[in-house]
Amino acid sequence: MNEDSAHFPPVDPVKTGIKGCCPRCGQGQLFDGLLGLKPRCASCGLDYSFADSGDGPAVFVILIVGFIIIGMVLWLQVNYGPPIWVHILLFAPLTIVLSLLTLRWFKGILIAMQYRHNAREGRLSD
Repeated sequence: MNEDSAHFPPVDPVKTGIKGCCPRCGQGQLFDGLLGLKPRCASCGLDYSFADSGDGPAVFVILIVGFIIIGMVLWLQVNYGPPIWVHILLFAPLTIVLSLLTLRWFKGILIAMQYRHNAREGRLSD
C-alpha cells in the first residue's frame, strides 16, 4: 500500500465496514456488487488495490452464523421435535441470508482495519 499523504479525520472501522464505505473518508462505496471491491473510492480517490481480506471474513461467518443456526436448530428440535423437512425449510434460507449479509460486513470491517493499521503482506527483508 502506498503511503497515504491525504489528511482525513479518522473514521470508525466497524461503522464504515458495516456500511460498506471507504476506509479513508467514510463516504465513497467500498463494494461493487455483493462482495466485489471497486477499484477506487469515488469520493476521495483511495486505491483499493491494498485490500486483501483473505479468508478472515469467511472464518468469522462460519463460526458466528454456525453457532446461531445450530443453537436455533437444537432449540427447535428439543422443544418441538419437528420433522427434518421443517428444519430444512426454515434454516437453509436463513443460513444463506445470514451468511451473505455477515460476509459483506466482516469483509468491510477487515478491510477498514487493514487500512487503519497500515497492514501489509509479511516480508522477511526489504
